[in-house]
Amino acid sequence: MNLLRALLLLPLLVLSAAAQTPPTGERVVNVYNWTDYIDPEAIQRFQRETGIRVRYDVFDSLETLEGKLSAGRSGYDVIVPTSEPSFARLARAGALLPLDRTRIPNWGNQDPALLAQVAGSDPGNRHGAIYLWGTIGMGIRADRIRALAPDAPLDSLDLILRPENARRIARCGIAIMDSGIDVIPSVLRWLGKDPNSADAADQQAAERALLAIRPHVRAIISSAAITDALAQGEYCAVLTYSGDVVQAQTRAREAGREAGLTYVQPRAGAQLWFDMLAIPADAPNPDAAHAFIDFMLRPEVMAGVTNQVRYPNAVPASRQHIRPEVAADPNVYPPAEAIARSFIVSAPGPAAERARGRVWSRFKAGR
Repeated sequence: MNLLRALLLLPLLVLSAAAQTPPTGERVVNVYNWTDYIDPEAIQRFQRETGIRVRYDVFDSLETLEGKLSAGRSGYDVIVPTSEPSFARLARAGALLPLDRTRIPNWGNQDPALLAQVAGSDPGNRHGAIYLWGTIGMGIRADRIRALAPDAPLDSLDLILRPENARRIARCGIAIMDSGIDVIPSVLRWLGKDPNSADAADQQAAERALLAIRPHVRAIISSAAITDALAQGEYCAVLTYSGDVVQAQTRAREAGREAGLTYVQPRAGAQLWFDMLAIPADAPNPDAAHAFIDFMLRPEVMAGVTNQVRYPNAVPASRQHIRPEVAADPNVYPPAEAIARSFIVSAPGPAAERARGRVWSRFKAGR
């Protein structure tokens, strides 16, 4: 983390919200969000306008988030799970509080078409508002790849998932984000299978594909770590979230490092995901949570978040406040044809979830 970002985030990175007890009468909202996924000014402005203090913790994987919530009494008021599988699973389990839209006047600012997409995970959109969205694809440095494998495809997961290609570019560094929840559906899609398949044979095929490239993968790390490493030029090919790559591009330019880093949505189609603003069922401060969600849905606030983290939001009126170079970047707001090729996953059943967990553990261990 560079010094500027560290200084910006210092007021936000506090001790665990669950471990702190507010002074009597103090209004507090405890937020649990992804790493590097907020506009610091939004936090400061919310506190100034409402008098509600924000305690802000971060996580770097859906597995971490679900582990914290599954234990119960997390102490958080607002969490940001991805629509599938985590948000859908938490909603079905009764772990989320239905939102009171009378306390969220800005609810109507959201794009109805995007809300309809999320309704498959949350019928009636009862438990969450859309925070940000994006795709899963590749961050690549084409010049380094071409130097090692001139004929390797740059627009397909063949680049990483075909062992013959992975072997050739291993010297310049391959990394995959440490999230089987997100990676395995993309592998299944690449194999020509249903990304939501629970079939044992399909799980085995995904495992074989991953184990075949494991000797050539330098790192399986959090998406936040991938972002920093990409910006520093440590890898030439990664599989991660779209915004991680766009953030890395910005950091590399600010540091005066080499250009050439680009984000690629696989031509077979990228996984489309939505991160949701939700309230745990046992949230200690639900009123403050509703106020925070309503504040975040303001067009100018969501624009600030998109400008900061380079992920698109679901508030169309925010576009007029987004910097032109960000709004025009197809890696931030993908063109319609790219969205048309994308796919959405659903939460696997318990047996399939355990099978995928075993696949991911073996992939990480390399056996």
